[in-house]
Amino acid sequence: MLPYRPRRMRRTENLRRLNRETRLSIDSLVAPLFVVAGEGIRQPIDAMPGQYRFSVDTLVEEARALHALGIPAIALFPAIEEALKDPKGSAGLDPYGLFPHAIRSVKAAVPDLLVISDVALDPYSSDGHDGVVHHGQIDNDASVELLAQMAVVQAEAGADIIAPSDMMDGRVLAIRSELDDAGFADRAILAYSAKYASAYYGPFREALDSAPRSRPGIPGDKKTYQMDPANAREALREVGLDVDEGADMVMVKPALHYLDVIHRIREVAEVPVAAYHVSGEYAMIKAAAQRGWLDERTAALETLTAIHRAGADIILTYFARQAAEWLGERKK
Repeated sequence: MLPYRPRRMRRTENLRRLNRETRLSIDSLVAPLFVVAGEGIRQPIDAMPGQYRFSVDTLVEEARALHALGIPAIALFPAIEEALKDPKGSAGLDPYGLFPHAIRSVKAAVPDLLVISDVALDPYSSDGHDGVVHHGQIDNDASVELLAQMAVVQAEAGADIIAPSDMMDGRVLAIRSELDDAGFADRAILAYSAKYASAYYGPFREALDSAPRSRPGIPGDKKTYQMDPANAREALREVGLDVDEGADMVMVKPALHYLDVIHRIREVAEVPVAAYHVSGEYAMIKAAAQRGWLDERTAALETLTAIHRAGADIILTYFARQAAEWLGERKK
């Protein structure tokens, strides 16, 4: 006689529910959204089916819909007009620019919805980099100074969580100091601590037209500041540094292809761990589903569950709205 039969606890859906170790929740979801100048714009993004570039008015409508579904936060990213870009990303410091306007508008319309604001130079840079390029190199310290100023502009606009995604050394400490000095000690920092130089960012860069420019004297990729995909121990060092500098949360990006890194960080970090289910990972599921090669809902929820199971407390995902609808249906 077999001493134990694990299949007993898989026999019915309710038995499986009782035995379930990882429970995906709407509470963990963050919806990334793209904002552009103009009015009445809801422009589809070809490489990201189901995602859009929103003008501020339609962004507010989307924010209201996400809040109604129970999603606790959105992560905002600006698509800046080419004419406003320069080598120092000066448009990112304009308190009356597109991004602060978008933050203010969302917070005015949906005060309880958390706004996570992106701190990086690449949306505003004519070079397409997260830092300032000097003589063909990324100037870390000059970049950090600008990033800290940008963080204050976003906090003044009403951002609840400041999220530096640049991977410059020392930027968390500089941002924390600037925010505190400006009277924003209550604003949390979500640090992109383990952000890899990944091939899976392509659709995102299309959405924002923020890919690094490849021309003489300008680096054509972000490998000198984003992490080598081969490294995992280095991620622990990056997380430790960011927490010591004042990060309230840390992030791994991408998520699905770095589940081992998420797990390692979850085992040592004493702060919430976020993971970004990035545009390329999203697009793969969408493309396969459109071809009939897999079931979109099942694959998406399985993927998000795997990211949560690995140790992510917070998941930034383009499936946030759909996942919230699906999870809401389960409760009915």
